Amino acid sequence: MKNFIVTGVMIMISFGISFSQTTEKEKDLLKQNTDTTQGWKKGGVVTITFSQISLTNWSAGGQNSISGNGLVNIFANYKMGNKSWDNTLNMGYGLLRQGKKKTTLLKSDDKIELNSKFGQKVTKAWYVAALMNLKTQFSAGYNYPNDSVAISDFFAPAAFITAIGMDYKPIPDFTAFIAPVTGRVIIVNSETLADAGAYGVEKALFDETTGNLIKHGKKARYEFGGYLRAMYTRELKKDVVKLTTKLDLFSNYLDCPENVDVNWEVLIAMKLGKYLTATISTTLIYDDNTKIKIDKDEDGIIEAEGPRIQFKEVFGLGFSYKF
Repeated sequence: MKNFIVTGVMIMISFGISFSQTTEKEKDLLKQNTDTTQGWKKGGVVTITFSQISLTNWSAGGQNSISGNGLVNIFANYKMGNKSWDNTLNMGYGLLRQGKKKTTLLKSDDKIELNSKFGQKVTKAWYVAALMNLKTQFSAGYNYPNDSVAISDFFAPAAFITAIGMDYKPIPDFTAFIAPVTGRVIIVNSETLADAGAYGVEKALFDETTGNLIKHGKKARYEFGGYLRAMYTRELKKDVVKLTTKLDLFSNYLDCPENVDVNWEVLIAMKLGKYLTATISTTLIYDDNTKIKIDKDEDGIIEAEGPRIQFKEVFGLGFSYKF
């Protein structure tokens, strides 16, 4: 895992790196010409993709399916003099219906991420900065085909980070925020999941003799550590292909600081027409407190449980509107 983290950081740095950002001031700045670098800069993109498969007497086998996925990325950045304030909201949700049971809907994507960062420039490339980050999801998630026991839900988990550190912006396309002083709260706002000790919270306590509940599990886990967030955005082909990648690393000083949590996202967006877009995104996660259950032969018996590298890839082709 350490080698993987080092490799990830080196790849991010070698790319170049960003997600340019700005700040705030008075109402008249909202009306200023967009050619200036001062004041507010706002915008976003909405992407909706669909796919469908229909099979009739198909000798090779398979299942009918239909799926839809939506992405919303919004930013509101403000810059005035040596001060900057950057805000982003990223949301994604996807559903899949597979087979002949028309009522069966499976969740294929689900995320909410809110970021806010304020910085004061101290040198040409360095800012003193404070950051807030919140990650959670919209709805319950299941370990399919078991759709009766939720393994996640809205704010179960949710990760809330507040950090103070230095922000390095050598070029408009790259930013690296380094925070040796970071607080993180893992929230599990589900009594069932909290009692089970999901996502690293303290599990419920039961009487060993009677099996009666003594106290419920805690719904929050508090951590203090070091945090790194690196972001890079680049147009691989002007107005046609855009790459965005983001790497988050967190080390909890209070509990096994060598077990670094990793969240690495990559998004490539290709413009095929005025409103037609193809996107491919990947997410790689490693969290030592998230225990993944492994049922190797799918017989309902868990053979192993522990932290694992999680990976997700989503490809979409559909409608996109930029504002």
